[in-house]
Amino acid sequence: MRIVGGEYRGRKIAVSRGFDSRPTTDFAREALFNIMANHFTFENIRVLDLFSGTGSISFEFASRGCCEIDLVDNNSRSVHFIAGIAEELHMKGIHPVRMDVFRFIPVCKKQYHIVFADPPYDLKRLQDIPEMVLNHGLLLPGGWLILEHGKSHHFRDKPRFFQERNYGSVHLSFFR
Repeated sequence: MRIVGGEYRGRKIAVSRGFDSRPTTDFAREALFNIMANHFTFENIRVLDLFSGTGSISFEFASRGCCEIDLVDNNSRSVHFIAGIAEELHMKGIHPVRMDVFRFIPVCKKQYHIVFADPPYDLKRLQDIPEMVLNHGLLLPGGWLILEHGKSHHFRDKPRFFQERNYGSVHLSFFR
């Protein structure tokens, strides 16, 4: 895994083979951050990374100067890995939380400029994620929910959907 932009651009992060996660591809991450850079100033935003896995998206935000990033994953190995990399690179503002995302969302009291969700593509409740995030008020006014998913899922008919981008097998649906 490689950080594609910002202060740590080009930095490789070794992820062991047995790691049960699928990081967003470098190509898709770079395209995603180019889109977001036209709408947000990274230094001034709060980010929530759901199903954080390897933390690749959060490391990109931190590398670009974002200093308030909450990550949620129910896998303790992921949470420890992310915390270790953040400490090793002296990244401030990364707060990993080990919890089931579907339990976290209803109890979260914070609001964010960007909520990024990268669930397993075969997750049974994948279709529920936009509604849960949007209905629990996790987005600040003008904020975005970005949902990564496979090609077999479509969200165009969901409330507050405004665009989909495709990067090979990575599909990103955007909501506001």
